[in-house]
Amino acid sequence: MRDVEQIEPDRPDQGFQFPGTFTITAMGNADARLEQRVPEILAGLGRAVHTESLHTRPSSKGHYIAVTVDFDCPQRADYDDAHTALRADPDIRYTL
Repeated sequence: MRDVEQIEPDRPDQGFQFPGTFTITAMGNADARLEQRVPEILAGLGRAVHTESLHTRPSSKGHYIAVTVDFDCPQRADYDDAHTALRADPDIRYTL
């Protein structure tokens, strides 16, 4: 198996390009104030968060909420750290 860091895109304009602005979605408990906490967690990692891009979507029964926001990321490790930090929150079920 090849190392992910060694894989080059077939077309340079496709795939993750660092540094860049990326979108992340965190899904979790609807009553956990995730619309405030997700940007706070990302900002705590030193990421510039584009709060104007933030939007939320409740689940069909209202028990969960998806919070989506854009953030700047200088390198792949920082992108992975953002997902790890969000998933460490006990009220966040998963990230995309």
